[in-house]
Amino acid sequence: MDEEKKIPDFDFDVWSKLAHQDSEKFEVMRQQLINDLIEQAPPHLKQRMIGLQWQVDQIRRQASSPMAACLQVSQRMWHSVLGEKGLLNTLREPKTILSALKKEATGKILSFDKHKSSKQA
Repeated sequence: MDEEKKIPDFDFDVWSKLAHQDSEKFEVMRQQLINDLIEQAPPHLKQRMIGLQWQVDQIRRQASSPMAACLQVSQRMWHSVLGEKGLLNTLREPKTILSALKKEATGKILSFDKHKSSKQA
């Protein structure tokens, strides 16, 4: 069994220095670190993580400055926590979550045996 790839500890000072001295290398390493983290994610979360990273990358590309991008990403994160359909409201309404899960779990069960036997006749 392959040993899982371990992400090294993040050293802000090293990354900051690299960003100022060699922005291209910084960007390559940043992208590699992101890819490694996504690759280690459970399969059911990978697609969501890829989508979220794509959104962050688009915000960064369109922002007028790194600080503007940071603020926009931060606002999106807070909206996902405090917004109308955010995490906080969801946690306050556990019955809503349970009923939504129950609705997904229930449904009409189709019997294909009945259909099969009518064709044989």
